[in-house]
Amino acid sequence: MSLTHAQSLAEHIADHIEQRILNGDMVSGERIQEIKVVNALEVSRGSVREALLLLESRHLVTILPRRGAFVAELNAERVHSLYDLFEHLLVMLTTQLAQRWQDNQLEPLLATAQSLAQHEQTDDYESFMAQGFVLMRDAMALVGNDYLSHVLSDLQPAIRRTYALAMRHSQNERQHAQQFFAQLLQAVMQRDVAAMAPIVHNYGQHQRDKVLEALAQGHEAAR
Repeated sequence: MSLTHAQSLAEHIADHIEQRILNGDMVSGERIQEIKVVNALEVSRGSVREALLLLESRHLVTILPRRGAFVAELNAERVHSLYDLFEHLLVMLTTQLAQRWQDNQLEPLLATAQSLAQHEQTDDYESFMAQGFVLMRDAMALVGNDYLSHVLSDLQPAIRRTYALAMRHSQNERQHAQQFFAQLLQAVMQRDVAAMAPIVHNYGQHQRDKVLEALAQGHEAAR
């Protein structure tokens, strides 16, 4: 295993398992057998257990006493709960961004948005999705609301999981996402605060519908 200096072994293991969950290789309710991870990655059991605790904090794993670790359940109730919260937080973020940006501060967001548009034309949905979260990170940095940034960052792994599922389920999902980001950024540039909630909630409803469709069709378990 190759590690960066800034990354612990447990974080590296957690990232590996997280990627498998995002890819749909591990699905809701699936038990994560520590010994299999130990053997596959040639790491210690203690490091795997630490990684599972990290994944629990990311809302991707549920650890049950005397039963072990399982991929966190993804069902209709949890999808609605997640998007209800995420939409409100995203409206807050974009509203504050529209109110606070100063001259030339939007240039990094515009550059990321351009990169996002380029990725939309490829088959690499993971890179496209990653650029979307870079856009959110840049917006959080400009707004400078540490509490809001903390909560959004905490939800990001769970949102990435649903985004990935929607994009695997629907070939047109990247196009919808690209249109959403373009509309949102246009509203920010125009300081059109009133437009934020409708844009976010409309896309949020579309996204959750796609996730629920994928779950109903057993798409997460189809890989």
